[in-house]
Amino acid sequence: QVQLVESGGGSVQAGGSLTLSCAASGNTDSVCMAWFRQAPGKEREGLGDSITHGSTSYMGVADFVKGRFTMSKDNAKNTLYLQMNSLKPEDTGRYYCAAAGTGGGGTMCPLSENVYRYWGRGTQVTVSS
Repeated sequence: QVQLVESGGGSVQAGGSLTLSCAASGNTDSVCMAWFRQAPGKEREGLGDSITHGSTSYMGVADFVKGRFTMSKDNAKNTLYLQMNSLKPEDTGRYYCAAAGTGGGGTMCPLSENVYRYWGRGTQVTVSS
């Protein structure tokens, strides 16, 4: 059982930055984790994935946010981060952290919703022009 709590959302002007946090409880070693977002009227989309084996974390972000968004993880705190720079109005939406239900041995995780069993409640990000 994994519980996820996101924080760090807020309202910023275009060009600004935010760092989202996802605090996880439960064992997330070798478990796929990811950030998703859902904009108003749109389907939820995957932003980046992460998996940690012991002290080594592997992560990657989707091409459409590469160069602006980066992910990191503090294994000691069991917290996943999403650093967002150069924010645009189209980045507005609710941002979710997710974790898979079972562990895996790879270094990449799919950004498909059906892979992820546990979800946080999300944190709202609003970017004004």
